[in-house]
Amino acid sequence: MSEWTPKQQRARTWLEIAIVLGLSLGSSAVYSIVSLIRKLTTPEALNAQKAVINQPLSDQPIFDLVYQLLGIFFGLVPVVLVLWLLAKPGNSAFTQLGFNFKEPGKDLLRGFGLAAIIGIPGLGLYLVGNALGITVTIVPTALDTYWWTVPVLVLAALRAALVEELIVVGYLFTRLREFGWKTWQIILTSAALRGSYHLYQGFGPFVGNFVMGVVFGLAYQRWGRTMPLVIAHWILDIVSFTGYAAVKALAPGFLPGT
Repeated sequence: MSEWTPKQQRARTWLEIAIVLGLSLGSSAVYSIVSLIRKLTTPEALNAQKAVINQPLSDQPIFDLVYQLLGIFFGLVPVVLVLWLLAKPGNSAFTQLGFNFKEPGKDLLRGFGLAAIIGIPGLGLYLVGNALGITVTIVPTALDTYWWTVPVLVLAALRAALVEELIVVGYLFTRLREFGWKTWQIILTSAALRGSYHLYQGFGPFVGNFVMGVVFGLAYQRWGRTMPLVIAHWILDIVSFTGYAAVKALAPGFLPGT
């Protein structure tokens, strides 16, 4: 049986990357860019427009719950795909990406540290960007309050953390390294992708997420582990998703849209 030539293998790997991104965050980036263009063509300023992240999917609570859980479940399929694609005999993808419980203490400390480094300046950047009119008013959740609302938001935050960190960092870094790309090229490419699928929120979030991508890329390069990145991202999104309603109730007007 003939084997693939290096040129053919390289082309197949590029096609693999295109398929993975097309099934996940690459398509999100395209929709995000189109969404921003649409927003810019309307008479309203960006900060007068809203971007709702977690929306109701049915006016019937039980079916809203079912649809939310189905969305989370199927949203994780691309993660399973990249773990399968990266798996090697005797060397699982979990080990390659540092997505395991080998260093739980260090991973937690690193995760909380990254969350603090990104979260506080990120909130400031959002407020400034919205005030300047270059960032839309972000509504982290528009879900009604049910017994399952908070658990679903926590799971939605976990989905986002897994999809973004295991694909945009873990998978993409692995494949681009195989092409011989330099570290700075990989970090900037990953950061640009991260920023691009947040463009539906405006220019401020693009900049903020690009910086986040650079910081996370440097952290992954140093530690060789995606687990701290997943933890940090999960914390950031949990605070964002579940804290919005609390801020709206306790300090109305503090955040745009509250």
